[in-house]
Amino acid sequence: MSMKSNVVDWKTITSFVTDAFIGYGIPEEDAKVCADVLLESDKRGIESHGVNRFKPIYLDRIKAGIQNPVTNFEILKETPTTAVVDGHDGMGQVIGVKSMNMAIEKAKKYGMGMVVARNSTHYGIAGYYAIMATKAGCIGITGTNARPSIAPTFGVENKLGTNPLTFGMPTDEDFPFVLDCATSITQRGRIEYYSRVGKPTPAGMVIGRDGETKTDSDQILSDLNTGHAALAPLGGIGEELAGYKGYGYATVVEILSAALQQGNFLQRLTGIDENGKKGPYHLGHFFVAIDTEAFLGLEAFKKTCGDILRELRSSAKAPGCEHIFTAGEKEYLVWQERKDSGVPVNEAVQQEIIKVRDELGLVQYKFPFE
Repeated sequence: MSMKSNVVDWKTITSFVTDAFIGYGIPEEDAKVCADVLLESDKRGIESHGVNRFKPIYLDRIKAGIQNPVTNFEILKETPTTAVVDGHDGMGQVIGVKSMNMAIEKAKKYGMGMVVARNSTHYGIAGYYAIMATKAGCIGITGTNARPSIAPTFGVENKLGTNPLTFGMPTDEDFPFVLDCATSITQRGRIEYYSRVGKPTPAGMVIGRDGETKTDSDQILSDLNTGHAALAPLGGIGEELAGYKGYGYATVVEILSAALQQGNFLQRLTGIDENGKKGPYHLGHFFVAIDTEAFLGLEAFKKTCGDILRELRSSAKAPGCEHIFTAGEKEYLVWQERKDSGVPVNEAVQQEIIKVRDELGLVQYKFPFE
């Protein structure tokens, strides 16, 4: 009897995800883009945004009628170096890729380019767009707002999204420098993990309506849904550990994701309309590309960038610590491990994949975990 495996090879999972997106009404070219952004998460070991999210975040929202499978990418205003676009609640990945491509094109011509989007939807890992810029020899910056989950410092109400402020820099190494992280101290996915393994959430990460920290992971998950708990910003609750810094950065992302493009913000991003029904999320994003050639050239930039990172890694290590990492390195190492095998799929997601396949009649797919 052959052992069942939970690892699906890249070719199979890529064509399955693409075909499923097509089955849900996404045009083929767009479906390929969506699959590429989605699976880039798994390639980088960021399970929270990969095939785990495939059904609940994308397919279910298309089915619920709150996200459009066909993306109407409308340019509202354009100058040589900037653009404002409206995604009309289409696929966030398609909007993201088109916007960053525009920003890169402008940067290649004029040194810098910035494109902002409104009425978009979940765009996957922010790092994907920053890496698009690094591949083009540019510095890439991007961010997005999201449904409210962070309470401002000294507040208890969830107002800001997990709002990543993301940077990509080309280097002379095999992988770029990519800083892609939320401005909250933790994400919901991490608390879901604590809940699954029966662990408490560390104190200082989640604040209750009474202003006290919450640690009961199961309770936190239900309280986050009802607004009785909020995530602390990066740094934690209050000022002692500098939570105001995370709060400030989350606000920067909120402003850049809403003010330039006159998009929705804060409590207007709950995905619930005025009648209490599910509605589109109407998210905003921003994309900046800066061409290194407009300064002292790509090669010079890459070498200095690489020198900085190598010097950091080779600095004195704490007792018991074997390696100092730089941003983007761990993700690159995961890809080295996974590139020849495939994507590991947990049991809950295996069930979702089988369900989607059967629903769409994609009979050509047989998975190793069946």
